[in-house]
Amino acid sequence: KEGAKEGAKEGAKEGKEGAWAKMKSRPIEYLSVPCVAAFVGITTNWMGVKMLFYPIEYAGMDWQRWEDTPYGLFGWQGVVPTKTEIMAKRLVSIVTQRLLSLQEAFAKLDAEELSELLLPAVQSSVAEHCGALWARALSPVLPALLPHLLRHLQSDIDQVLDLDQVVLSAFVRDKEVLVDLFQKVGRVELLFLVNSGFAFGFALGLAQMLAWAHRPATWTLPLAGAAVGYLTNWVAIKLLFEPADPVNVADLFVLQGLFESRQIEVSDEFAHFMSQRVLNSRSLLTDLSSGAQHGDLYNFLRKHLPYPIPSHVLEAAVHAIAQVAANPHQHPQLHSYVTSQLNIEKTLARRLKLLSPKDFEDLLHPVFQEDEITLIATGGVLGLAAGGLQTQLGWGGPGATLRAIGTIVFTLSSSLALYMHQEYEKDQDKPLASKARPNLRRRETIIRANPTLESLANDIMGDYR
Repeated sequence: KEGAKEGAKEGAKEGKEGAWAKMKSRPIEYLSVPCVAAFVGITTNWMGVKMLFYPIEYAGMDWQRWEDTPYGLFGWQGVVPTKTEIMAKRLVSIVTQRLLSLQEAFAKLDAEELSELLLPAVQSSVAEHCGALWARALSPVLPALLPHLLRHLQSDIDQVLDLDQVVLSAFVRDKEVLVDLFQKVGRVELLFLVNSGFAFGFALGLAQMLAWAHRPATWTLPLAGAAVGYLTNWVAIKLLFEPADPVNVADLFVLQGLFESRQIEVSDEFAHFMSQRVLNSRSLLTDLSSGAQHGDLYNFLRKHLPYPIPSHVLEAAVHAIAQVAANPHQHPQLHSYVTSQLNIEKTLARRLKLLSPKDFEDLLHPVFQEDEITLIATGGVLGLAAGGLQTQLGWGGPGATLRAIGTIVFTLSSSLALYMHQEYEKDQDKPLASKARPNLRRRETIIRANPTLESLANDIMGDYR
């Protein structure tokens, strides 16, 4: 309070002076304003990114929570873990309606070759669950029967295996899978969102400094700080996705949202993640064999193998598929064959690259659309608090300059520490897709040169590289 009163007195004393004269008379104190704003910008954006994903489970007092909201009366859960099912359904619609067809993928499997790989597991399961008599009786029949059944399964795969449910259950069963997916494919955007907070905060802090010089009231810095915290989050999120389509500006440069400009790279990484963590041979076979005697695979076998073949033989066959899925290390050749033939990674990557930028945006944008206003408002609240604290530090009297120097050193060193922490996390992050992609040019910028000018520059600089 004493500091705030001192600042108000100084402001009244200098009331007739111009803003420039005030800043010249106390440059260090005024320089602390944009430094604090830059610190607020990078800190609030970092907090906003963390609040998107963490904590995975609700942390706090569970007195009052509202459905599908990350916040409770006294607690918080990450936006993505809170809305896993909602976000997963949006991804499911993209994957199943625009990118992948199970019938097309399973048609690539050779029924004869797959039956040879499955035969030992089926024979072992029949012997274990139906006895040696049934195992000997079916032994001469199974080598011819399995390819026949697999060909029918390829035709009816959409009725036996629900691709929507496969993808959805993978995300809902383990919330960390969806969190990992968004963090992997959006790591460049999330890093930009945090680090851009410093630059945007400093720029807006200059305006905040002018406002304080023009009207040094006790409410000036808190109000301007709230605006800085709010706008840095809002601007950064907008630049991630807008404009979706490339905009040619005077034939000099092309402006496009950061995420859309990385469509080639993100397509490869998204496809690799999905093929490794969600649509791998293990998960597909697990869902195929789910339900045991009440599942779709059992009903399929019952349809094509009518009585007198008893139910326990069909159950043994379903159990064989479940065992193969649960123990990939015991059947490496089968899993390797299914993965290579389905070729899900290349199919997803190729078709993602063909999507329009607006459709491609739907891969990541849902993370920010859900409770976007909450994250932006958080920046405003923290900015308000920082402005109020800065006002209390005082702008006049003995020690004011020393306090300003301390403020500058603290905010800049803290911002640098946060930036270095981001760089460390980036270095620790292992890229999902292979780096052996010589034709891929990584885009990590919102503005890039016009292709014609870029080509000309490459021709000119070619001999000097």
